[in-house]
Amino acid sequence: MGLLDGLLGQVAANVDIENLAQKIGLTPDQVASAVQALGIAHGEPGDTLTSAAAKTGLSSDTLSQIVEQIGGEGALGRFASMLSEQGGGVLGDLASALFGKS
Repeated sequence: MGLLDGLLGQVAANVDIENLAQKIGLTPDQVASAVQALGIAHGEPGDTLTSAAAKTGLSSDTLSQIVEQIGGEGALGRFASMLSEQGGGVLGDLASALFGKS
């Protein structure tokens, strides 16, 4: 989760996966999956929350809470941009790890 924590730290002060999980009432793994899915979905066509909900099984309401905690849509956009800047390999690796895609 170090990569995610590092990127989240750049877009939102005092946010890390562990603390976010406690605030939302999910496990750190669920929050990590949600944050990654939100970052990936942000760059795809369609509604970000709906797409991330379909990939994670979490409700749009829960994902909306996560977006709020990381600083809103603007912060999510910056996070998604940073994921992209890490290179297609990292973004692809995240998607593969999350959703079992090769």
